[in-house]
Amino acid sequence: MKIFCSRANPTTGSVEWLEEDEHYDYHQEIARSSYADMLHDKDRVFKPMADAAVEIVEKNGFSDKIMVINKHSTEVTVGPEGDMPCRANILVTELFDTELIGEGALPSYEHAHRHLVEENCEAVPHRATVYAQLVESRRMWSWNKLFPIRVQTSLGEQVIVPPVDLENCPGAPSVCDIQLNQVSPADFTVLSDVLPMFSIDFSKQVSSSAACHSRQFEPLTSGRAQVVLSWWDIEMDPEGKIRCTTAPFWAHSDPEEMQWRDHWMQCVYFLPQEEPVVQGSALCLVAHHDDYCVWYSLQRTSPEKNERVHQMRPVCDCQAHLLWNRPRFGEINDQDRTDRYIQALSTVLKPDSVCLCVSDGSLLSVLAHHLGVEQVFTVESSAASHKLLRKIFKANHLEDKINLIEKRPELLTSEDLKDRKVSLLLGEPFFTTSLLPWHNLYFWYVRTAVDRHLGPGAVVMPQAASLHAVIVEFRDLWRIRSPCGDCEGFDVHVMDDMIKRALDFRESREAEPHPLWEYPCRSLSEPQQILAFDFRQLVPPRPLCAEGTMELRRPGRSHAAVLWMEYHLTPECTLSTGLLEPADPEGGCCWNRHCKQAVHFFSPVPDPRAPLGSPQTVSYAVEFHPDTGDVTMEFRLADTPDS
Repeated sequence: MKIFCSRANPTTGSVEWLEEDEHYDYHQEIARSSYADMLHDKDRVFKPMADAAVEIVEKNGFSDKIMVINKHSTEVTVGPEGDMPCRANILVTELFDTELIGEGALPSYEHAHRHLVEENCEAVPHRATVYAQLVESRRMWSWNKLFPIRVQTSLGEQVIVPPVDLENCPGAPSVCDIQLNQVSPADFTVLSDVLPMFSIDFSKQVSSSAACHSRQFEPLTSGRAQVVLSWWDIEMDPEGKIRCTTAPFWAHSDPEEMQWRDHWMQCVYFLPQEEPVVQGSALCLVAHHDDYCVWYSLQRTSPEKNERVHQMRPVCDCQAHLLWNRPRFGEINDQDRTDRYIQALSTVLKPDSVCLCVSDGSLLSVLAHHLGVEQVFTVESSAASHKLLRKIFKANHLEDKINLIEKRPELLTSEDLKDRKVSLLLGEPFFTTSLLPWHNLYFWYVRTAVDRHLGPGAVVMPQAASLHAVIVEFRDLWRIRSPCGDCEGFDVHVMDDMIKRALDFRESREAEPHPLWEYPCRSLSEPQQILAFDFRQLVPPRPLCAEGTMELRRPGRSHAAVLWMEYHLTPECTLSTGLLEPADPEGGCCWNRHCKQAVHFFSPVPDPRAPLGSPQTVSYAVEFHPDTGDVTMEFRLADTPDS
């Protein structure tokens, strides 16, 4: 039996459906999951996956005491002929995500109390409390709103302004979950104390109905309320002696003993609009939730005790939050990045240039126009990006000055370009379907497809790209690939073996994307260029291959190879999607916050209890396949004599 799975195709810039083996999705779920990370979490109540649970129960000698029911709890029946002979008097669950209720905890608890457990049952965990803190943060706010973009030209400064509906849009409805401990305290100003917003007692009947909870507070300082930071803790027992918290370090009772997690992080919520607050002037923060989602609003007066604060869940109505994810908003709002494009463009533009821009939802066409290009064409493949760009052009009075074409680039005709030959092909490059760094090589395929529209001596920018790699030791991220062995005295090698088998599956041997600014690591080698791509030439018919070695300069545990792309706009100007500067003396890395880097984990993951390894070399073989746009790789650790 075969199944269909979606997969990004770097040669077409689109998501396609491929026929795969029936176990494909199963392997992917296991291989890319955080199950191992959950088992390493010593504070967490853990329920193994059903298909491994039976083996684990048998292996640990509890087959006569534990019965595994391979059903969703809402499908479980109670009674003489049911899955359970009678209602239970203890309810043990783990239904929580970073937002607490995002995995359907409320309706699941509601059903369990109505149908599966006794009225006075005890629940483990017993209670959960959600906390919030109001902050001002230009960096985090830049993940949600389009800022004015300044363009320095020979005729003075031009400003690209956002359309009114972008400014008024409440933003994307989904929570932004991040490793909040990796956000520098310098990147936000605290405006309130930590506020307990609401609690849920799991031993009593739970409601999944929409509700709101308000807390009055006095701002600690004056500023602009923009962002709500949120987390939760759970009390395992009724007395609250055993607690598990997801609080960031500044709100943690014992920061030195914090448990690192990737399955539970912290929440960033954006207020619908930023609002000025004055120190000492009372305000009311309101937490709203439905059965799956939480959102926040700020009220000037506290609601009466029985008054409901009615507010619909925020939903994007401007298109931008549907097209640009949060890192992309941050990337577009990065003025330093914009200035580098302006610097590079200024060196290649001529008064009579004809510019064709190819990237998804990019503002490079506006930069080119403001820098004096005679004629600018920009291609948008999707209706959503076409509509968004049209609004931005209109807000800046450019709708008659930039030619916006809704068409796939390879379908362009001479008529679309008004029978003009292109003298500058421009891309960031950025495409919304890209998952791994090299997927944006779709720009190379576009360059090849539109070659017939390029005039003699046409400039392609970026003119080239290169794939780079570095060997790293992670502080914590290695845990998601580390075997567990024993968990609280239970032998879970069955789980380890299942994950290992899944990791041997084809696609699981490839690299996977991670935003490494959230996951500290040390570089053990110097960064090294692996492959080069010349956009001035057409995509080659044969694969590009590279083999070599990387010397480890620092002792450490080699957890992974990290790969990223660098785009050479001109010989003098390069933009990196990975490392932004050389590592510090200890190997500390500074990663691009707007991009995900590719992580290729070594197998097996080094045991953290083992002594730091001596310097080694890593051999690699990397191949770019032009027929598929894929990059395949193999990295091998090789012992070398001590120096």
